[in-house]
Amino acid sequence: MPTKTVPRYSANQVVFFLGGMGKILSFQPDSGTWTYAIEMEMGEAPEMGRLGAETIILIHETEIQGVRN
Repeated sequence: MPTKTVPRYSANQVVFFLGGMGKILSFQPDSGTWTYAIEMEMGEAPEMGRLGAETIILIHETEIQGVRN
């Protein structure tokens, strides 16, 4: 299957998907679509503080439901 030549979303856009929302860090072609590395939105800081960066997930373009305005 040929890859879509132009990704639907771009870096630094805030998007939402089943399970949350986050900012697109990067993207690359994958199996005829695009896969996006998304840094999920940070929740409230826990009492003990944070140990590191928030979660970064990889999802396909078809799993992104839209852009947060």
